[in-house]
Amino acid sequence: MAKTHEVLNQPPPLADFDLFSTDRPLSEALDREGAGWARERAVEFGKLCGSAEVLELGAEANRFPPELKSHDRYGNRVDEVEFHPSWHRLMEIGVENGLHSLPWTDPGPGANVARATLFSMLAQAEAGVGCPISMTYSVVPALRHQPELAEVWEPRFLSDGYDGHLLPADRKPGALAGMAMTEKQGGSDVRANTTRAEAMNGGGPGGEYAITGHKWFCSAPMCDAFLVLAQAEGGLSCFLLPRFTPDDQLNSGFRIQRLKDKLGNRSNASSEVEFDRAFAVMVGEEGRGIQTIIEMVSHTRLDCAIGSMAGIRKGTAEAIHHASHRQAFGKTLVDQPLMANVLADLAIESEAATASVMRLARAYDDAAAGSREAALFERIATPVLKYWICKRAPWHAAESLECLGGNGYAEESGMPRLFRESPLMSIWEGSGNVQCLDAIRAMVREPDSVEVFFDEVGEAAGSDPRLDSFADDLKGQLTSDPETLESRARSIVERMALALQGSLLTRHGEPAVAEAFSASRLGQDHGGAFGTLATGTDFRAIIERNAPAT
Repeated sequence: MAKTHEVLNQPPPLADFDLFSTDRPLSEALDREGAGWARERAVEFGKLCGSAEVLELGAEANRFPPELKSHDRYGNRVDEVEFHPSWHRLMEIGVENGLHSLPWTDPGPGANVARATLFSMLAQAEAGVGCPISMTYSVVPALRHQPELAEVWEPRFLSDGYDGHLLPADRKPGALAGMAMTEKQGGSDVRANTTRAEAMNGGGPGGEYAITGHKWFCSAPMCDAFLVLAQAEGGLSCFLLPRFTPDDQLNSGFRIQRLKDKLGNRSNASSEVEFDRAFAVMVGEEGRGIQTIIEMVSHTRLDCAIGSMAGIRKGTAEAIHHASHRQAFGKTLVDQPLMANVLADLAIESEAATASVMRLARAYDDAAAGSREAALFERIATPVLKYWICKRAPWHAAESLECLGGNGYAEESGMPRLFRESPLMSIWEGSGNVQCLDAIRAMVREPDSVEVFFDEVGEAAGSDPRLDSFADDLKGQLTSDPETLESRARSIVERMALALQGSLLTRHGEPAVAEAFSASRLGQDHGGAFGTLATGTDFRAIIERNAPAT
């Protein structure tokens, strides 16, 4: 009987390994983009996030998703979201390690690069916690539009203490920030919002308001305060809406109607909320709500790209690990020529995402240091990379899953969770069309951003004729037929992303990776699916470079 259940030819779990040190492209980018000082920190965090214990926390947080507790046992409305202990432990790990605060508490060269590295590794263990962590990180520049408000709330948001209980922020070791922008009738068109803000005691910037209306998506409703858009007398404005009023009373006008039943990201709560004269304070100038909150949006878009980069790396690592241990038809899968083609192609996509996202993170550091060129590059490269990398993630997740065959389709493998998670980043903080239109808008409003972008691409000029030709053709497309520019936006933004990735890999990447990227993505020597690289590609070098050693 025992012999019939002997387990053969099954790969061991990919666990108890250093997510950082076994990710050579990430490790190299950390040094290249100015955060080498964080290497020891990254190694320790990589070991933690790659441990079997933390990986299991992510699985548990998805098996036991959050639940809404609308009332207490006595019938009092509390609007509380309850989480499994695994969620709270993951949040502690993120907050204690500064994933929500590092660039603000320790600003300087490489701060955003170091944070992107750490953020990407926790996202590989569980992506759901990235939502509240990202919004807390991103709220700071928007909050600084109202200095007296920032003086009170910024220390709370930047604290490395975590407490998931529903308590007044001044009674907790730290606080988290959420966001509520979109409404039923508007979606991305936030100017169509109908939520109203009524001034109390005069109103104005820093003034108190009563908010009445609804939000179709309120991200992470368990947070301590939210940036909210509402129509004030002077137009659409930004407000900070806390869960508790200044006298430590529950902000009873904040009501969670239900939690969203989502495709993925199930460990994290997303909700619909109603406001009935909820207490809030105006942030920034009246009527300039979009301009105020957009700084938060920009940083969360960076995190969307980081999150998709992390998912792409996770899929690559799982696929290579499985194929390196599984045999079929007399050979290990990784040694089968066609499988090697697929694995190498997945790895190239991962390397391109890593190189470009880490370069973008450095732009945020340089812009914070006062570089105008970096600010222009950040402005245009953020929507470009957010669009393309997030668009590639679902394709990549599906192919990675297929590398595991039927095992990959089973929930225990973790691959279905990765697949369900993969479309989210493309939707969150502006869908693909919004990103493309934003990139076009940046080109029109700030023409110098186009020059800065192509200067970056041009750093590799003369190194690869395919890249040179691709970039020249792209420039021609940007200036031809302005009447059709909007309808061509997806094609243009895709090509901008590929040109930037090609330049970075040509300058800094492994020669085999750079050659294969140029041939397949720029030279069009590639089919419509992963695994259609040219036969001369050095598959083994690319795979070995991206293999997760355990």
